[in-house]
Amino acid sequence: MPASYQTHLKLLTLESIVLDRAAWYHLLTDWFCRSNVRLKILSYNIHKCIGGVDRLYDPLRVAHVIARYDPDLVMLQEVDQLARRSNADRQVDLLGDFLGFRHRTYFPNVKIRSGGAYGNAILSRFPLTETSNIDVTVPPKKRRSVLHARFRVRLNGTPGRHTRTLHVYNLHLGLSGIERKIQLRKFLESDPFVGLHHRTPVVVAGDFNDVWGTLGRKLLEPSGFDGVGSPIKTFPAWGPVRALDAIYVRGDVRLSHVYRGRLRLARRASDHLPLIAELEIE
Repeated sequence: MPASYQTHLKLLTLESIVLDRAAWYHLLTDWFCRSNVRLKILSYNIHKCIGGVDRLYDPLRVAHVIARYDPDLVMLQEVDQLARRSNADRQVDLLGDFLGFRHRTYFPNVKIRSGGAYGNAILSRFPLTETSNIDVTVPPKKRRSVLHARFRVRLNGTPGRHTRTLHVYNLHLGLSGIERKIQLRKFLESDPFVGLHHRTPVVVAGDFNDVWGTLGRKLLEPSGFDGVGSPIKTFPAWGPVRALDAIYVRGDVRLSHVYRGRLRLARRASDHLPLIAELEIE
């Protein structure tokens, strides 16, 4: 065989190996990217489904706002149950049924003198494997708590039934700065959070009432949490000037995009705008 043919054959073989390696690299990269779970979470203080401007009770407005963003998990605060002001509706079921969320949990924090109560709720497209409520009340202040839920989410594109555990915590903190710090410390020292591995995916979201924007930097970041760089203003809904609502993550999960709802309807449905986060679980 002439030397020129041998050289050409070697070049073809080398090119084939390089192409094969490149193809394998892209296949593996694609597999790993697809194995990450991509979720959308929405946190929303719904103000008992009472408009912040017109004071009208209209749960359908809130439901339509939530539906517009098509979330996988919904964390709600100020959710009424059997209250006169909201037609004695059980709002967690009213909204859950309308939006098609079969899996839900609710805990009433505050009893209303005229009857009923309001509290936090979680709606999910995934089955709940565990739920609990963490009392973070600071007497004599109003009762406050953190609603916890655990899920098993399937990794996209992986063979078999590989799943990952996700813990979510839905909170509504108090109006006093000192109260909020104590409440957040109580949460960070509570079970089951305190026993979780540092790589376990955790999401903490809700109405932090963080007027000065210091809770994340002073308490959550030292505990391993990441949030958005600049606070996102969500209150009041009709003209936001305060970043009262927030979403933080810890462990093998990252925030890819966080934004507030900008629908015209959202400005009327509640006194807060919803906060939406797109995230990936590794």
